Amino acid sequence: MLSVWALEGIPEITAGDDLVAIIGAAAADTLRDGDIVVVTSKIVSKAEGRFVLADDREDAITTETVRVVARREAPSGHVTRIVENRLGIIAAAAGVDASNTPEGTVLLLPEDPDRSARMLAAGLRERLDVRVGVLVSDTLGRAWREGQTDHAIGAGGVAVFEDLRGTTDAEGRPLAVTMPCVADELCAAADLVKGKVGRRPVAVVRGRGDLVGDLDLPGARSIVRPWERDMFRLGADEAYAEGFAAGRAGGEPLGGPGAPGPGDTPAPGDAQPARSST
Repeated sequence: MLSVWALEGIPEITAGDDLVAIIGAAAADTLRDGDIVVVTSKIVSKAEGRFVLADDREDAITTETVRVVARREAPSGHVTRIVENRLGIIAAAAGVDASNTPEGTVLLLPEDPDRSARMLAAGLRERLDVRVGVLVSDTLGRAWREGQTDHAIGAGGVAVFEDLRGTTDAEGRPLAVTMPCVADELCAAADLVKGKVGRRPVAVVRGRGDLVGDLDLPGARSIVRPWERDMFRLGADEAYAEGFAAGRAGGEPLGGPGAPGPGDTPAPGDAQPARSST
């Protein structure tokens, strides 16, 4: 049976705070071998002093951006940028957070979330003499679906995938590609009890001790799909523009003779080349 609950008594975190001591005190006499502690990335970032002076959050986002995946401007003038940040994570605003931070500052993601998770797991194991795993979570959107859920961006001592490839389903059929990302599922479950505004940034998941293992298990960085296998590495409009440019560079637009190229952007209302549905 799976049990999930939020830890009470976690104070406001400031730069330099000892998260092992704080979480250990809040979880005293409650953690058992096989428990998984899910920690919101914001308090990890605060403890690590990841504050940046920035009157303009957009400048901080630009600094943290490695690659722009998609950019859209709303009628209000607000611009949303989906980018790849320095950690390889694809996220809105590069994970830069301006909520619940001192005036004139923004908060960056932990420098190395996997390292942070492993240090927390190692510290809790030593302090409490229990074999626990740690996941560091952050809230991310999802392609094709509205809303957000919590995902794992750091993992220490927890298997992030449950690899079912090579096994069979209930009907005896072989499973060739089934590999649930259990780290993301656990972070989403933990967020149900932590909440977004309840000031309960740490949760415990009990019932999946089979996922807890050595501290050198692959971290959450292994969840990010490599660029060469990412079928959706650009937004739809950006991919369309790139295809136009590639066709133009080849001497003939992709749509054939007479079709507009990237330098011949059709005016609003003009006919445009059809996009293949296959």
